[in-house]
Order: sequence, then structure tokens, then C-alpha cells
Amino acid sequence: MADGRSRDGESAEEAGQAPGGEVAEPAVGWPVGEGVAEEELPAEVAEALTAALANLRDTVAGLRFGLDLPGAEEAKKTRAALLAQLDNYVLPRIRTSTAPALIVVAGSTGAGKSTLVNSLAEKNVSRTGVRRPTTGTPVLACHPDDHKWFAEGELLGSLQRLDRPAPGTAEHGLVIVPTAKLPQGVALLDTPDIDSVVEEHHEIAHRMLDAADLWIFVTTAARYADAPAWSLLRLAKERGARLAIVLSRVPQRSADVVLKHFVRMLTEYGLGEIDRFVIHESKVADGRLPDSEVTELRLWLAELSVDEKRRARAVRETLDGVLNSFRTRVPALAKHLEAQVAFRAELRGDVEAAFLGALADLDKASKNGSLLHGEVLARWQDFVGSGDLMRSLRLRRRGRAARQAPERVLAFKAAIRAGLESVIVAAANRACEEVAARWRHRSPLGAKLAENLARPSDDLVRHTGRAIASWQDHLMELVRTEGVAKRSVSKIVSFDPDALALIFMVAMFSGGNGDGVPHRLVNAVLGAESLRGIGAKALSDLRARVGMLFDEEALRYAQALDSAGIPDESAATRLYQATYNFEVAR
Repeated sequence: MADGRSRDGESAEEAGQAPGGEVAEPAVGWPVGEGVAEEELPAEVAEALTAALANLRDTVAGLRFGLDLPGAEEAKKTRAALLAQLDNYVLPRIRTSTAPALIVVAGSTGAGKSTLVNSLAEKNVSRTGVRRPTTGTPVLACHPDDHKWFAEGELLGSLQRLDRPAPGTAEHGLVIVPTAKLPQGVALLDTPDIDSVVEEHHEIAHRMLDAADLWIFVTTAARYADAPAWSLLRLAKERGARLAIVLSRVPQRSADVVLKHFVRMLTEYGLGEIDRFVIHESKVADGRLPDSEVTELRLWLAELSVDEKRRARAVRETLDGVLNSFRTRVPALAKHLEAQVAFRAELRGDVEAAFLGALADLDKASKNGSLLHGEVLARWQDFVGSGDLMRSLRLRRRGRAARQAPERVLAFKAAIRAGLESVIVAAANRACEEVAARWRHRSPLGAKLAENLARPSDDLVRHTGRAIASWQDHLMELVRTEGVAKRSVSKIVSFDPDALALIFMVAMFSGGNGDGVPHRLVNAVLGAESLRGIGAKALSDLRARVGMLFDEEALRYAQALDSAGIPDESAATRLYQATYNFEVAR
């Protein structure tokens, strides 16, 4: 076999040296020292790292990208890939760092992955053929002594264990085949083609790669320069994965030329030090290659099997590469998240602006006299003209029981309540219409979210009625407890506080007309200072009650955003915090 590098000793990287003779820095998060690679992580380190990664995993799992913004689909795929890798590889490998190594065999269509796996296993564990694609369900071949670990362990724990492929199991199944011909401590996983015509196979292949301790990439002499091959090699480099490459179907007569060109490409790409193996063009019998063509690769596996230190170092490097990749992958996810959060903030800003505007309109109405119109004004005029005004405030000697309030007093109180209710509901209607219009203008999704939110809730009228009735009772209590009549008047007479409170409401909402009957009457009985104090408290209380009504209406929009999967403002903060905690634990 001609592999373009010496197999007599370790590379500088394997020997703990960086190219150029400099000492390479140890992998982040792992203890260093003689024989350490043969041991699992110290319990306290593994516990802290597991807790931090579990928190990161839960935070990522809680992310939603409900807005159809540029990059949203990419963010969803990144989220799914991170979750799958954390569940199927990272967390299990942290807990059991010395478990058997999983070597994923990947490559493009027709590269001969399944044939290679069958040849190394000396058993037809994976289906081969000329029809593409052949491998759908991933197939894992391992030594019988390792079977229990792969069958019951957490690695690739989300996949159903199978004895043989079955219809509909490609995406969620894993076939495990024991064979004594593979050395103990290493397992081979045959995956679907990375460039399969079946899109589902792409996702399965990448999920298997995300769970691998080592990668064996298989390509052919005719296709090694194709884009899919270098896309996968680029991914391996980005992830820091331990990698070996098999160049298959190399013609004997042109082997040197092909290999030199391939090695030059690898070197230019920064992958000149990876392990390389060559398989020449040869006859495939019963789905297997001649034993002579896989002898070097078989020895490589045997070395990993017997040299626990070397195997653990390879596993460690890949795991650290994955953990290092989180430093770019998670922030990239956070950027997409921030775009969603920013747009949500704009939608929430529309809601706040609309309802604050409605409150401002009510404030103006309470000051300019526009609240007193229609039936309220008619009832007031009837109340004054009929003489019920003076009768309801009639002079009465102390101790004498007050008579029941006249019907006009009750009708006037109801008219004020109904008038306030109608003004508040109308303001809420305008606010809801404004929110819907703004959302429709922003995006199609905003229009969809606003479909059932262009009007207030069905409960608004009932809640408003209760709020105004409660406010009227509160105002009457203020008049009763704080509206002390002028001493010269109070020595002689006592006024009915309920009727006085009604007149007080008219005085409050009559605008700048301070010379009107309500103002003069209330001022004469209570005094200007009490009028101002009670009026300020009453208006403040009314505004607070209306504000709560509008807050309940605005809550419907926040719930619509939540139900659509649009993240809130704290989602990005939680993600950054979880990432920081993970780095601290390392």
C-alpha cells in the first residue's frame, strides 16, 4: 500500500508536538500527565461539565424560531444538529470517556463504504450493490464483547436498536451486528451517502458523523476532487475530528500520479497529516474486497484496539473539537435568535404604542370635557332641571335618616358608568385596529398573527363595567372619608356623600369649565383644596384601572407571539449565559 506517509512512527501531532517541533497545547478541559489518557475524566470534572452541557442542551431545546426571517431555516437545522450531537454523542462520551471508539465510515455515492465495512468485518453486515442508494439504515459492526455497550449504551441513544434493516426505520433505527473479526474497542458504522439523492439520507449521514469518535472518509480516484468530498473534509476540519481517508478504486498504472495529486490537495487544504489508505482497483467477490487491499487499514484498527492510550487520545481530540465548535456554532445560533427577538420587540412596541396612545386619548378626554356627552349630558341636565339636584343634597338635621336616593340619581350614576365604559371600549377598539394595521404592514406573518386580534376580547365590556363600578364606589368612599365640609356649613347641615360624589364626577370631567354648577357646588361644600386632592386621587385610580384593562388586552398579543414560537427578549441572554457556564466548567 502506498499512503503518502510513514507508518513506522507517530506524526508530530500524535507525539504531542505541533508541526515545526513546538510542543502542542493539551486539549481544553482534560487533565494531562502520564497515563491520564487511559482514565476517565475525574468525577468532579465530569460532573461539572455534564451539568453545564445539560443546561446548554435544555436552553437550546427551548429555542423557537417562529418568524420566517432570513436564516430561520438554517437556525432550526443548527438547533436540531446541536441537540442531536449533545444527546447522541457529547453527553454520553463525557460520562464514559474510555468506552469503545465509534468510527464512522462516510463518503459519497458509490465510493464503496459498505464494501469496505464488509471486508474489514469479514462478514456481509451491510448491503452492497449497483443501485443507489444502497445503505439507508445505519449499520454498526463491533466485536461481540462490545455489543452490549453499543446496544444498551447512551451513544446514539435516540436510535432504535435493530437486528436487521426494516421498512421505515432508516431515520430512527440502528442495526448492530457483532463480528469477532473486528478488534475489541473499536466499532465501524456504515452510513448513507453524503450526496444521496434521498434527502433524508443526508441528514442521517451527518447525524452519524456528529456522533463519531473518528471519521473514515471513503472516496474514489475518479471523484476525490468533487465538491461533496471536500465539503465533508471541511466539516471534519472545522469540528477538529480525528480523520482518516481511504482513496479507493485507484488504477495500478496511475496510482503514483493520482496519490501525489491527492496528497497535494490535502496539504494545500491543511490536511496533509491525516492517515491515508489506498485501495486499488480489484475484483469484489460476495460484497468484499481482497484481503490484501485492506490489510493496512485492518492493522490501523488493530493498533487503535490494543493501544488504549492512542485510542483515548483520538477520542479526546474529536470530543474537544466538538466542544470547541460550540464556540462558533452557539453564537451563530444566538445571532439568528437575536434577529427573531428584535422583530418580536418591534411587534411588542407596536402593541405598547397603540395602547399607550389609547390611554393618552382618555387622559385628554378626561380634561377637555369630551367625556360628558350624549346620555351623560342629558341625564345631568335632567338631574339639574328637575330639582333632584337640591333634593339629593337637601339639608337635613343631624341624626335624621336619609331617604332613599331618587330614581334620577340612580339613572344618572348608571349613565356616567355607561358613558365611561363606551369611551374606554372605543379607545381599546382603536388600539387593537392600530396594532393589527401595524403588524400587517410589517410582514405576512404579522398579518397572520393579527387575524383574530383586530378587535378587543369578548370579555372587555364586562371587565370594563366592573372596573368603572368599582371606581365609582372608590370615589364615593373618598368623598365620604376625605371630603370634610367647610366648618361653617358642616355645623348646620350634612350632605349625602353618594349624590355629592356623582356631582364630583361631573366636575372632574367638565374640562376647563371651573365656573360651572358642579365646580361651584363641590367647591362650596368641600373646599378647593379637597376638590383638588380628591380629584387627583380619583383620576389616578381611574387611569390605573383602565391601564390594567389595557394590559390584559395587550397580553393577548404576547400570547400570540409565544404560540407562534417567537422567542422573548430573555432567550438570547439565557443562551449566552448557558454558553458561558459551559466554558467555565471546561
